[in-house]
Amino acid sequence: MCAMNRSFTKMHGLGNDFVVFDATQQPLSLTTEQARFIADRRYGIGCDQILVVEPPPDASADFRYRIFNADGSEVGQCGNGARCFARFVHDKGLFEGDEIRVVTCTGPLRLILLPDGQVTVNMGVPRFEPADIPFQAESMQTFYSLEVDGRSLDISALSMGNPHAVTLVDDVDSAPVETLGPLIESHPRFPQRVNAGFLQVVDDRHARLRVFERGSGETLACGSGACAAMVAGRQRGLLSEQAEMALRGGILQLQWAGEGEPVLMTGPATTVFEGEIDLGQAG
Repeated sequence: MCAMNRSFTKMHGLGNDFVVFDATQQPLSLTTEQARFIADRRYGIGCDQILVVEPPPDASADFRYRIFNADGSEVGQCGNGARCFARFVHDKGLFEGDEIRVVTCTGPLRLILLPDGQVTVNMGVPRFEPADIPFQAESMQTFYSLEVDGRSLDISALSMGNPHAVTLVDDVDSAPVETLGPLIESHPRFPQRVNAGFLQVVDDRHARLRVFERGSGETLACGSGACAAMVAGRQRGLLSEQAEMALRGGILQLQWAGEGEPVLMTGPATTVFEGEIDLGQAG
């Protein structure tokens, strides 16, 4: 077996953990087997997702940003990962300045490093057209009825660069995330699967959230899921323009002025350790 050693950095954003690779000088093409090996918490490093830092495709961006789920599938958005991405390129000396322009497979992102070490991510404008999510529906609606396990769920469906279905619950601690999460994630009306969010609104400036992420299962925090939940709460008239979202791993600050405006997310990003892994061991 040929050795394929690559350096990595382990990071997390509110417990949502990542393995980050610098591919700005040496290209990295991960196979599905390699991604699964890296993410495996017994035989690999262990993470919810893998982040790859690449050179920009053109002068409109500073970097290209690729995201792989624990099951090896590639996705276009990860809010907690974006904050870790910003800290990584800054701490590694790959970028000087406070505002970083990155492009993903679903569009551009703007990341702002704050003096206190936190990162604000402009997550872009939410998209609601069913074809943009993607979601099977005859027309765009604020809420949809989704048949799951013999019951009808009232969901908000939208894209934050990746698909989200948000359901209101009375108490996230007792919400059936383990049972309903996988069923919503793989529901046939979401042809590319979906992140299933369970939102509890405490008051108009405070909410709680759990997310069953597609390809990764329930995570301690989901940045894009928090943004989707913020949008869903605002559309229902339950949340203010600025609100605090408490996830199992910690708290995110969110801001959304309304339709046509981007969602802004602020939170921490933490480096855990660095190391080297032989990708030749995969598969």
